[in-house]
Amino acid sequence: MAVLDQLTSQEAIELENKYGAHNYHPLPVVLSRGEGVHVWDVEGKKYYDFLSAYSAVNQGHCHPKIVDAMTQQAKTLSLTSRAFYNNMLGRYEKFASEYFGFDKLLPMNTGAEAVETALKIARKWAYEVKGIDENKAEIIVCENNFHGRT
Repeated sequence: MAVLDQLTSQEAIELENKYGAHNYHPLPVVLSRGEGVHVWDVEGKKYYDFLSAYSAVNQGHCHPKIVDAMTQQAKTLSLTSRAFYNNMLGRYEKFASEYFGFDKLLPMNTGAEAVETALKIARKWAYEVKGIDENKAEIIVCENNFHGRT
């Protein structure tokens, strides 16, 4: 089987069940394309995408302006580690901070990053504002919470 051969829904599901690590239980729908608020399965059935990749694609699928911007960026620089500065992040942070009236912001793409940052902020607050002795702060969390797929 070639990588780009067309699969039926059942074939795609069987491949994922056999070769994929099972950290998630997806709905039995095999999507192959999207446009705007709609997605289509491999058999051509059309659906509304009410999940929007858990809000990652609230703008809809394949918007021409977004696709163009992504293509232009991919031709320039694909991704930089946060171990480096880049020429665009500060501009974005300034725009978004001023637009929303924030002092600062931290762009991220997972709930795990959000929780990690919140814990660091809480710990810093405990030391600097509350006066907790260094390395004595305790953070209490709930068991079995979902903070993103890491």
